[in-house]
Amino acid sequence: MTAMPDVLSSPEIRESTEKAWRLIVWNDPVNLMSYVSYVFRSYFGFSPEKAEKLMLQVHHDGFCTVRSGAREAIESDVHAMHGFGLQATMTQEA
Repeated sequence: MTAMPDVLSSPEIRESTEKAWRLIVWNDPVNLMSYVSYVFRSYFGFSPEKAEKLMLQVHHDGFCTVRSGAREAIESDVHAMHGFGLQATMTQEA
């Protein structure tokens, strides 16, 4: 007799039930606000208005969730932000 496949362990099911990850960009005393806005426009393709809004949130609140998604994509974004000299981390949504 063959065993039934474990449906809940299939990659498709795990991905659909896994909570999304958030990319958080932190304020720092080094980068200019215009540079942070430029990074958001050039890397993410955000409109000038959206990039400015997110940059101001970073500036005023000390951090901002820039986007959320699958773990691998957000890990890639974190590394990219580090490459631009920005402080960024990731966390799983609650």
